[in-house]
Amino acid sequence: MPASTKPIALVLALQLAGTAAHAQAAASPAQRRNWFDDPFIQATHALPGCPVPDQPLMTEAEMIHDSHWRAERGTSCYQSGRCRLPNAYLYDKEIVPRVVKAIAAADTFEDTSIWVEGQRRWVWLKGCVSTPGQAAELERMVRLIDDVEAVIPQLIVGTTMPPGPPAYRLPP
Repeated sequence: MPASTKPIALVLALQLAGTAAHAQAAASPAQRRNWFDDPFIQATHALPGCPVPDQPLMTEAEMIHDSHWRAERGTSCYQSGRCRLPNAYLYDKEIVPRVVKAIAAADTFEDTSIWVEGQRRWVWLKGCVSTPGQAAELERMVRLIDDVEAVIPQLIVGTTMPPGPPAYRLPP
């Protein structure tokens, strides 16, 4: 190959390699991970048929999209005087284990399968309870835990999702 065509061949080879890598990346699904390290813990395990909720996983593109509003929501709590810590998300790694401990100490949820997720002082309760009364008591109890701002109960009675959209997001 003449010396004058070597740079052109190299450029073409690099372009083809880049195109192939891009096509391969586009063909494979985006990797999902817990970019913000949001706590997600299974508190009880007694109903084996309970649909397992999806963890707080997202793609890199979703993380980039969410990072601005997470920063805004996290700091606005402090700026408004509702939080003593500079970001509402800093509470979650303390809150979720306290919720799990409270569920265990209550001795009324032995026949449930419950997962607890925390984001910005909000607690999501996902999974299965045996009675509607358990769901109501669980929500009431978690609302009383220090630093919890909101409780979002996404619980089903029994282990079968009711018709319509699922009560909580399931893994893909």
